[in-house]
Amino acid sequence: MHFSPHLHHCFDNCLFIHPPKIKTLKMKTLLVTFAALLLCHSITAQSLPKEVKEQLQKNLLKNTSNEVCKCVDSINTFNKSKAEVAKEINACIKKQVTTYKLAAELLAIDTGSEGKKEIIIDISENENSPSFKKYYYEIERYTMDSCAAVRSRISMDDKQSSKSYSSNKKAQEYYTKGVDEAGKENYTQAIEYYKKALEIDSEFVFAWDNLGLSYRKMNDYDNALMAYKKSLEIDPYGSMPLQNMAVVYMFKKDYPEAIKAYERLAEIDKNNPETYYGLGRLYAFSLNDYEKGLDNMCKAYNLYIAQKSPYRTDAEKNIQAIYAEMKKEKKEDKFFEILKANNISTE
Repeated sequence: MHFSPHLHHCFDNCLFIHPPKIKTLKMKTLLVTFAALLLCHSITAQSLPKEVKEQLQKNLLKNTSNEVCKCVDSINTFNKSKAEVAKEINACIKKQVTTYKLAAELLAIDTGSEGKKEIIIDISENENSPSFKKYYYEIERYTMDSCAAVRSRISMDDKQSSKSYSSNKKAQEYYTKGVDEAGKENYTQAIEYYKKALEIDSEFVFAWDNLGLSYRKMNDYDNALMAYKKSLEIDPYGSMPLQNMAVVYMFKKDYPEAIKAYERLAEIDKNNPETYYGLGRLYAFSLNDYEKGLDNMCKAYNLYIAQKSPYRTDAEKNIQAIYAEMKKEKKEDKFFEILKANNISTE
């Protein structure tokens, strides 16, 4: 099993940035007879106290997220890229959007002082419509914060090269044991198993990568770098060790080397959002270059959307954090200028 080093940090009071505007197609309008049924039984939003209504909405979102989480937990990540896994997570969320939207809008119904009346609810079947995105992102944000399966699945990248795994059965057994121990956060034992696997097969790329990750988890950054560099000697196009190297250099506060690692990653895969996400955090929060950080984070945000990755929420939170810093410096105009240049709207 292969893990991404994706770093994220949650910020409160997020400015929810929407993706680039897309012309909204006409939505199919449905007469919801269920709404009439609710009204007949006097279970209307108007008849419910505000606090009860809010709790029902929270429960609805929680239950919807639980269904998404079950779906995501069933995804097999073996030999799939992060982009491929992200598309499957996207499908899990999309399955819940229409039902969630219907229930949420029924809860919001207010019949007014006139009492019972026909209720029309518009349900968009177009994924690019503002209505669909609104409810999709509500589910996505909550699920990213509450479902461990989402982050564990999206952090795995078992896309193979010819030397990713070992053909030696014993080396593979030691590697699997290492993965199991790392999963239990027993990194010392995991390191021993990875080393045994590498003693048998010194070109076992995933063993080098996971050895580096285990060292990193134990804050042994020099040995982590050694493992990642060895992996890259065997497979110079390995994106995972490069991502992890950049993170290790950031922990070591060696920002020039971190930038070099990200730039090499961009050469290998210019559409890898992790490159721009990492550079965005590095420039904004390590070098206090908020404009450069924002530009990179916007690029990451757009790529996450294009790849239907739930990591979009992490980029969104970082954009909000950068906004807070630029606001302190009275650079709000520059902030929105950079967003506009990246075709991102806050409307």
